[in-house]
Amino acid sequence: MTEASVHEPTEPTRAAASGARVNLFGLDREAMAAFFRSHGESAFRAKQVMQWIYARGVTDFAAMTDLSKKLRDRLPTIAEIRPPTKIREQASADGTRKWLLAVTEDLDPDNAIEAVYIPEPDRATLCISSQIGCALDCSFCATGKQGLNRNLTTAEIIGQVWMSEHDLRAEGRVHGDRALSNIVFMGMGEPLANYRAVVPAIRILLDDYGFGLSKRRVTVSTSGMVPFMDRLREEVDVALAVSLHAPTDALRDELVPINRKYPLAELMGACDRYVAGKERRAHVVYEYVLLAGVNDTPAHAKSLAALLRDRPAKVNLIPFNPFEGSGYERPAEDRIRAFQDTLHGKGVRTTVRRTRGDDIDAACGQLVGRVASRQKRHFRDVPIRVESKRANPA
Repeated sequence: MTEASVHEPTEPTRAAASGARVNLFGLDREAMAAFFRSHGESAFRAKQVMQWIYARGVTDFAAMTDLSKKLRDRLPTIAEIRPPTKIREQASADGTRKWLLAVTEDLDPDNAIEAVYIPEPDRATLCISSQIGCALDCSFCATGKQGLNRNLTTAEIIGQVWMSEHDLRAEGRVHGDRALSNIVFMGMGEPLANYRAVVPAIRILLDDYGFGLSKRRVTVSTSGMVPFMDRLREEVDVALAVSLHAPTDALRDELVPINRKYPLAELMGACDRYVAGKERRAHVVYEYVLLAGVNDTPAHAKSLAALLRDRPAKVNLIPFNPFEGSGYERPAEDRIRAFQDTLHGKGVRTTVRRTRGDDIDAACGQLVGRVASRQKRHFRDVPIRVESKRANPA
């Protein structure tokens, strides 16, 4: 977590200090109940309003007919339900869709985020962002090259999901009871570097009065922020994906700079703790971007298999998706398959991620948006600290 994110005020506190209305997308059920109590209302109003927002997709307080007329008239003066604004929408030939979203009222495209919808026969996944940019500076990632502007608020995170769900349902794109069956924190940013906002967002995703998703349908991807991996298990315990990308410290130091702070021994220990004592099928997904001539040799595959031996693991091989100025290339198909075969031969469950949305720069590692802040930061500039107390969304 960045120094700034540890001490950032919560959304109701920030709104109260500025005299602004509270965006209710930013409040999980506990915080929503506290909000209504603070205004002399019953905590039960939280469940009622959440049902209107998430089950019915309603953002107009006047339409919330089971609230008193007095409360309906008052709510617009103290609260709002405001999703991000679409700047641009792109559709891929394979059905993938990417939204460029403004999270500021002035619709500044230089500080926008991206969310990606990935439809498949058995699921409909939304890949969401947790930061504007990213400070971790992984060498093969377009987002990391732009640096960090700021963390997203819980409202800005949940707003991505609500907007996507609302638009897709309006088009009749429904998967079961909802348009979206899976949410992955794999868009712009390192989710665990914005822990204070991400955890209440996850609670809303899991809440029966929110989006009602199961824990296995929500995945948080991290580059290896070890202390927050331990806290995540204690607080929300959703599916975990780890951006591994190298089987040795020397190579991972080069590709994923946070490894210099939390080397592989610490990272793998945190992964082991995350699944310890869970049901038999519980595992960590290890993401491994294959870079031609860098980390894709038979020796790398054998080292990776040795690292994961006797661990509940699944490897997700991701052939590199090129972007301008990266300096890396995608391996040939036979080399990708050989790497997979080596892992299979060593008993490691392995899949190759099918590239989706690369014609609209929506594939893994290509999300970049446009971030032109003068305060961009990279990993070397950002101290990482852990709060001693539990994150409090209220």
